[in-house]
Amino acid sequence: MAKAWLKAAAWGLVLVLPLLITSAVIAFAVNFQPLYEYGFDHYDVGATTGLDDAQLSIAAGGLIDYFNSGEEFIDVVVDKDGRPFQLFNDREIIHLYDVKGLIRFDYGVFLASLAYAAVVTGLALYRRELRRLAAPLFWGGGLTVAIIIAGVALAVADFDTLFTQFHLLSFANDFWLLDPRTDYLIMLFPGGFWQDAAAFVGALIGMAGGTAAFIGWRNLKQEE
Repeated sequence: MAKAWLKAAAWGLVLVLPLLITSAVIAFAVNFQPLYEYGFDHYDVGATTGLDDAQLSIAAGGLIDYFNSGEEFIDVVVDKDGRPFQLFNDREIIHLYDVKGLIRFDYGVFLASLAYAAVVTGLALYRRELRRLAAPLFWGGGLTVAIIIAGVALAVADFDTLFTQFHLLSFANDFWLLDPRTDYLIMLFPGGFWQDAAAFVGALIGMAGGTAAFIGWRNLKQEE
């Protein structure tokens, strides 16, 4: 009975692995300040916002801190033209509250999928049946890569439509519709940044999925 349960749980990794990899990479990207600063530099955000590099770094750090804090609403103050400046207006603050909810959901998916993978791996180690994980690892990694390839194809075909649909599905309000002339959130992160960030995240997910598939394949070959 235990053997059958372990086999079924191991095959569950085929579906859990894409969730684990994707949620882990998204969590990493959200907290990777160099990604934010790449966008600031590449899209000359300093010229758009009137903020120097030090203040832009404060803005990036403030966002990351907020996403990981217990604070309900964000409060980032930077120095602009020699005076304290409240970076985000009420509309942006509400949208960032919604974004934080999505990030916390991602964290939850990561922790749940990690716990599942850890329990299954631990049981396989305990029973000395790690070989049972080879095929699920191969297929789970392959599924992850396949999902990313499909996502890349959609993004290449029409990234703007995909980006809009994501927001329509993810948010129950229209506070994500911001004005690039007046709203600093969209000045900080213009459309091009999101394409670059999606490429960065997709590449990491694809590499992680490919690595998992390769490890699974290597172990399957060794069993032959």
